[in-house]
Amino acid sequence: MLLNFSELQHLERGADVFKKLKKSLFAKLLVGMLIAVVIPFILSNLISYKTTSDSVEGHVIALNQNTMDIGMDNIKRYLENLNRLSNAFYYDQTLMSYLRAPETAPYQMLYITHQISTLYNNYSELKAVRYVCTASGQIYMKSHSALLEISLQKPLPGIPKQEGKDWDVTREYEVLMLGKERMLALHKPLVDYPSTDVLGLVSLFVEPSEISKLIRPLSDTEAGEAVFLHIQKQFNLLYVSRPELAVEFDGPESEPEHWDGRGYVHGKLDGRKGVFVYVKDRYQDLPLTLVKFVPSLSINEAANRTLNFMVVFQFIALFFVIIFASILSYRTIFPIKRLLQSIVQLENGNFRVSQTSGRLDEIGVLEQRFQTMVGKLDDLINREYRSRLELSTARLKMLQAQINPHFLFNTLQSIGTMALRHRADEISDKIAELGAIMRYSMDLKSEIVPLKNEIEHIEHYLSLQTGRFKHKLSYTLSCPGEALYIRVPKMILQPLVENSIIHGIEKGRGTGTLHISIELDRSLYIRVMDNGKGVEPEILAWIQKSYENRQFHGSDEGGIGLLNVLYRLNLYYGTDFKWDITSSPYEITVITLRIPIKTDDEGGDLT
Repeated sequence: MLLNFSELQHLERGADVFKKLKKSLFAKLLVGMLIAVVIPFILSNLISYKTTSDSVEGHVIALNQNTMDIGMDNIKRYLENLNRLSNAFYYDQTLMSYLRAPETAPYQMLYITHQISTLYNNYSELKAVRYVCTASGQIYMKSHSALLEISLQKPLPGIPKQEGKDWDVTREYEVLMLGKERMLALHKPLVDYPSTDVLGLVSLFVEPSEISKLIRPLSDTEAGEAVFLHIQKQFNLLYVSRPELAVEFDGPESEPEHWDGRGYVHGKLDGRKGVFVYVKDRYQDLPLTLVKFVPSLSINEAANRTLNFMVVFQFIALFFVIIFASILSYRTIFPIKRLLQSIVQLENGNFRVSQTSGRLDEIGVLEQRFQTMVGKLDDLINREYRSRLELSTARLKMLQAQINPHFLFNTLQSIGTMALRHRADEISDKIAELGAIMRYSMDLKSEIVPLKNEIEHIEHYLSLQTGRFKHKLSYTLSCPGEALYIRVPKMILQPLVENSIIHGIEKGRGTGTLHISIELDRSLYIRVMDNGKGVEPEILAWIQKSYENRQFHGSDEGGIGLLNVLYRLNLYYGTDFKWDITSSPYEITVITLRIPIKTDDEGGDLT
């Protein structure tokens, strides 16, 4: 009795442990593997022959419709080729001039007949080619038999004299019977462009041999399948893969006049039950209907194969369990590996860790806590970085304060006045531009300025540089008017332009072209492009790594450069700021800045 009581307590403890495992990773793995074992067997036992048969029938219908779509596309391409063939007269200017003539001389009639014969001889599927002149009623024809030529001497009544009048697609295409053989007739008015006058009617009489090559592969005649091609709204039969077939549909609602788009109906072909699968389409305004009969025996045979496959499927279920367990284990281990990679990146100074997987178990909690920790650490480092940047700015202001700006501006103004007295206008302009550059760069009160100020500053800078390089340096600048008053951090353009001139053009061939492109979409895009020396892949990788690791490079490396501009923009805009550099030496080097557009507290635009 005591032993039974102890066992009961042990079971109760086990129940408590089991409750705790409900939210654990072990419980999820256990339940997942049980599901992987149980579900396939339950599904395989619930499947009946009827549902399998219906499923296979739907699959066979969908597969045949997809195949018939391809066949329909081939038929439309063939009709397009025939349409182009009917326009062959337009490419022969001599022929067109003879057809325009009010009276046709014997040599002109001979030339017209020769061209029709050439067209007929070039295409084996043509049974006849006929041209009927609208004005005179003269008929020119070439056919493969005298009997056919006699039967085609009567042209279509009511040939239009103007394009588009009394003529539609029902008259442009028709199905003719030559004995027991069907033939497609294509009638095309020959319009004397650019006028709308109709010179005559070109008729091509085509045997369905090429259409047979396109459609016959869609059916298996040995399996009892058949394919039909109908044209026009009246469902005129143009081609059938097996002649003399008796078609019977199940009920009046299954008749072709009720068909729409694509679908299927049940019926009989020569007394055998099956499914008529159809696809309706149009070439220009010509209705096309492709129909395929699939016997029920073929569908049931596929259903039997499917049932046999389901039996085999049960034996494969064990192997499926192993695969599922492997996948489940991988999905469990992968977040841990990703977390380890993030820790390594953090050790290297990269705080941009990947997003969490959104899981709610122990691994998901660990990911969330780790990401929160990295975010707080990144904020602390950013605050420290800003403090150092403010300290550097204060030191720069102290150095700038040692030189009286008014003294420099007044001195430059005096030199400019002397240049004007000596009629040196160019020197006076350059001194004025230099003064504007110094005034802009030494203005310590403004840290955020309209983009227009940055453009004016860079234009002054480029004017001085083009004066220095003479004709060896040229530049262009484009900016939409709506972007001029967007506010951006000060001094972001000059370092990029200066890098392009000094490191790209001056250290390259010594000559080059610079283009500054500013575009405004949902963000502000600034691109600086040059055809100079370019940037080596090692340097690009170093810039990317330095930016990601936030390795600050100060005045020891040449003052405010590309990295400092990227750091400043990153501080202002955070992760919304994006940049990119692509380089092909001596072809094009592009620096792209994507700056988000924000709204400041005063209601203006601040980017």
